[in-house]
Amino acid sequence: MTDVLASEQAMASSSTPMFRYEVAMPDPASHLFEITLHCSLAAISTLDLKLPVWTPGSYLIREYAKHLQDFSATDNQGHSLSWQKISKNHWQVQTSDTSIAIIHYRIFAHELTVRTNHLDATHGYFNPGAMCLYVPGQVDREIAITIHPPEPSWQVTTALNPLPDDPYTFVAQNFDALVDSPFEIGTHHIEHFEVLDKPHQLAIWGAGNYNLSQIVSDTQKIIEVEAEIFGGLPYDRYIFLLHLSARGYGGLEHHNCCSLLYARFGFRQPNSYHRFMCLVAHEFFHLWNVKRICPQALSPFNYDQENYTDLLWFCEGVTSFYDLVIPYRAGIYDAKVYLKLISDSISRLQALPGRQVQSLTESSFDTWIKLYRPDANSRNCQVSYYLKGEIVALLLDLRIRHQHQNQRSLDDVMLQLWQTYGKTQQGYTSQQLQAEIEAVTELDLTSFWQDYIEGTVELPYAEFLAPFGLEVVPEWGEAPIPYLGFNLRKQSESGQLQSVDVNSPAQQAGLKPGDQLLAIDGFRVQPDQLNQRLQDYQAGDSIAITVFHEDQLETHPVTLAEPLPKSYAIRPMPTPTAQQKQCFQQWLGMGFADLM
Repeated sequence: MTDVLASEQAMASSSTPMFRYEVAMPDPASHLFEITLHCSLAAISTLDLKLPVWTPGSYLIREYAKHLQDFSATDNQGHSLSWQKISKNHWQVQTSDTSIAIIHYRIFAHELTVRTNHLDATHGYFNPGAMCLYVPGQVDREIAITIHPPEPSWQVTTALNPLPDDPYTFVAQNFDALVDSPFEIGTHHIEHFEVLDKPHQLAIWGAGNYNLSQIVSDTQKIIEVEAEIFGGLPYDRYIFLLHLSARGYGGLEHHNCCSLLYARFGFRQPNSYHRFMCLVAHEFFHLWNVKRICPQALSPFNYDQENYTDLLWFCEGVTSFYDLVIPYRAGIYDAKVYLKLISDSISRLQALPGRQVQSLTESSFDTWIKLYRPDANSRNCQVSYYLKGEIVALLLDLRIRHQHQNQRSLDDVMLQLWQTYGKTQQGYTSQQLQAEIEAVTELDLTSFWQDYIEGTVELPYAEFLAPFGLEVVPEWGEAPIPYLGFNLRKQSESGQLQSVDVNSPAQQAGLKPGDQLLAIDGFRVQPDQLNQRLQDYQAGDSIAITVFHEDQLETHPVTLAEPLPKSYAIRPMPTPTAQQKQCFQQWLGMGFADLM
C-alpha cells in the first residue's frame, strides 16, 4: 500500500495536475470494483470528469457509464463537494474551496469480453477505458494507478511498469497509455518465455484442455515470423492475457499486450486449435498494424464520440490476411490447411448479398452503426471489412508477387509503412496509403482501388489466382438443394426466420424476418429437417410454406430457384503450365503434388 497522506501532500504542493486511481475489490462476489480518483486541481473552480464511451480497437459506442454507480466527491479532509451529472458520461464537481478532489464510485463488472470488465471470486479483469474517469483537456498528464487485491495471494499482471518500491502501483505516461493497458488480477497462471532476447508473458485465467508447452512454442514461432517481416520487435516486453470461458471468442490489441478470449475446451481438435493460433497471430500483428501504423483519423482518440475512418479494411482486413498466413509460415499448419482457410473465407463472402451493396471503405466508415449491430437486413446490405479486407489483401499480395516474380509481396508494403509511418508515429491517409503501396510495388492501383476497395465490383478470383495455377471451384455437396433464400435463427427450436435474402424466392413470396416456420406443403417441418425436406424438390417447383407471422397463420406459395454453391474451394488447375507450377512453388514453398 502507498502512503496516501504523503501522496496527497505531494499532489497539493505540485503546480502540475496529477491523477491517481485506486482500484479495490473488497467483495469480488458482488462484481463491484471500487474506484477512488485523487485529483490535484491547480486552482480550478469546476472539475469536469468523463467516462469513455468506447475502447480503441473495438469500434462501437459501448456506453460504459451505464455500469457506474455510487458517485461521490470530497475534499482531502473528507468534506462533501457539490456535484451534478451533465450528460450520460459527464460529471461536474464544484471545487472552488479545495486544491484536491477525491472522487469515489463503483463499477459493476460482470461482462467477460476483451473490451469490458469482469470481477468475481476467482479474478478481477478490467479495461481502464471502461473503468477510469478522465479530465477533458488533461489526458496528457502522467497517471498512477494502485491496485488493492482482496487477497494476498492475488497477483497483478499488466503492461504498465510498477513503481520500484511499490509493486501494486503502476505508472502510465498519459490517459491513452492507461487505456491501452488492461489489468488481470487474481491467481492466474503466468508462463514466462523469451523471443529474440525479449521477455514475454502468457497469463491464463480459467481451466481448459490446452497444452501449455505447445501454445508457448507456437506463440514463439508466430512472434519470430512477424518480427522478421518488420525487422525486429518494437517493445521491451509483451504480455498475452488469455481468458478461458464456456463459449467465448475475441481479441483486443494493445501497445505492448493483447487480451484473448477463447473457449476453454477449444484446444484439442486441430481446426479449433488452428483458429486459436490465428487469433494469437491476428492480435500480435496489430502491435504494428493499427497500434503503430495507424490511420491519421484515429489519432488522437476521442473518448467522447466516434473516430471515423474509411481505412479499417486495411487495419483489420490486412491483419486478417496475415493471421492466416503467419501460422502457415510458422509451420503450425500446412499449405492444405492454409488454402482451406482461405477457401472458407471466400465461401462466407460469396454467400453475402451485401458484398454487392457496401464497399470496403463504406464498411469501415459505418462500423460504428452497422458491423457490431446486425439486424434482419444486414446480410443484404453489409459486408465485413475483416472478411472482404482479408480477401482483397490476398489478391493484392498475389498481384504483387506475380508482377515481381515472387521477389516482392505485401510484406514489403508493411515494412515500408512501418518505416515511414510506424517508427515516426505519423498517421496516414487513404491517399498516402495507396501512394506508398504503388511506390513499393511499382503498380498503378487506380482501378484496383476503385473497383474492389471503394467499389463493389465482384472480386475476379480467376484473374489473380491463375498465374499460380489455382482456381476457385464451387462445391455443391452430395445432394444440392434448390434455393429458398432465408436463414433460420441459430440455437432456436422455433424455426424463426432470422433474415431473408434480397430478391430470393422467399422474399418475392412475402416471407419476412421474424416469421416462424411451421410446414411445407401442409406437413410440419422442424428447423433441422428443412434442408432434408427441400431435397424432395427441384428448381422451378412451387411449394406452400406455412408460417406464423406474429400471431397470424399465413401460407405463401414459393417458387424454388436453382441451387447455390454450398461452398467454394481453391484447387489446382487440371493442367497447370510449368510457369504456373513455378509461381506456386515460389509462393508457398511446395509443389502441387504436396496438396494431394
